[in-house]
Amino acid sequence: MTTLYYLPGACSLASHLSLIEAGIAHEAYAVDRQTKRTANGLDYLSINPKGYVPALVLDNGEVLTESPALLTYIGALNPASRLIPAPGTLGHFRVAEWCCYVGSEVHKNLSPLFRPDTSDALKATQRELAMHRLRLAEAALDGRPFLTGSDFTVADAYLYVTLSWSPRTGIDLAALPRLAEFHERVRQRPAVQAARRDEGLPA
Repeated sequence: MTTLYYLPGACSLASHLSLIEAGIAHEAYAVDRQTKRTANGLDYLSINPKGYVPALVLDNGEVLTESPALLTYIGALNPASRLIPAPGTLGHFRVAEWCCYVGSEVHKNLSPLFRPDTSDALKATQRELAMHRLRLAEAALDGRPFLTGSDFTVADAYLYVTLSWSPRTGIDLAALPRLAEFHERVRQRPAVQAARRDEGLPA
């Protein structure tokens, strides 16, 4: 059985909701941030020595880590879900491009805003950087519902999760109206609601 290890509401939520979108049978277990113990009683560091989420244990026992890798893998598991175009096509690489952008440019700049030891000055700088990165995503949504066109993809799942952090990061989505509408629309998807319920998050 494919098994996802996650931290509620973290970037791993993108993989969680994508598994549900793709209709992939799986188990999902939370990881305790402090103790690194999983909800099914394992030492998470024995699964993923990096110590952070997500980690996906495949049916054959191999482990995948890093959100862009998990998302492109999950998307390819069920082509009918249209979560990512076929491998080798330009569309596939466009979705991978956005997954990498959200991970390295949006997620990276938001991460310091969660740390209690980050100074106010650095937080202001990180918010400015994040807003700059998000404006490019805002522009990409001009005239289309999702980042790469008419289909919801794993890249949209990842972007949605970073936007869901706005109340905690101080990012003002009112200044990004297309992204604000995108966030609300994606939040209503049944797979998103199901993943949020599974992780004990409010609807």
